[in-house]
Amino acid sequence: MEQIILTNGSYIQISVTENQRLFSRMLVEHSLRHHHVANIWDEHGTELSRTRMMRFTGSLGEIVFADAYHLPRPQRAFGAEQGQDWGQDFEIRSDSEVFSLDIKSMKRNSGLLYSHYVINIPSSQLNKTGSKTSHYFCISFHQSASEGTVASLLGFIDKQSLISGETGKLYKAGSKRIRYDSTHFTFHQDTYEVLFSEMDPPVVTHFIRNLPGFKICHLKN
Repeated sequence: MEQIILTNGSYIQISVTENQRLFSRMLVEHSLRHHHVANIWDEHGTELSRTRMMRFTGSLGEIVFADAYHLPRPQRAFGAEQGQDWGQDFEIRSDSEVFSLDIKSMKRNSGLLYSHYVINIPSSQLNKTGSKTSHYFCISFHQSASEGTVASLLGFIDKQSLISGETGKLYKAGSKRIRYDSTHFTFHQDTYEVLFSEMDPPVVTHFIRNLPGFKICHLKN
């Protein structure tokens, strides 16, 4: 299979199909009925209404990734027994390595993405006992008036590079973070923050190049 590896700072955009959206909703409804997994915001009691949308975004990311790279779709949201998948949404084997991928999905208002944008990974998740994750793969979704739901496939984060400090930055609980626009917030728990520009770009295959809405984009400075 022909593969093209993009340069750092590049990412892929593709259109999300209605079938992918409907399948995601089905997984989420099953998850809400059978997998009562605590969310990180539950203890604060202020954002419980986010559960359905967060699970939908997460499931949609897994389905879009599976379809793009010819992998089996997940059959239920939040994976296995008691809703846990141990950080392994997909296992990909090559001749020399085994990659255990945890798909990280988020929503943004626009598909114009900047190099200083970040994704946050809680330390408790990254260092969880029994975690199988070797890499994270990040996807951003936004709504377009002309194209509907669009997925930006951003790329990979090596878990070991986070742990070693080669990638990202660890903020301890209670740390105040000043955003790019000079606003600020406080971390409620130890959290790794990774810049979009630090991610390894995704692989482009001939199949992906022919998906609806395909384009190669570049992070803005």
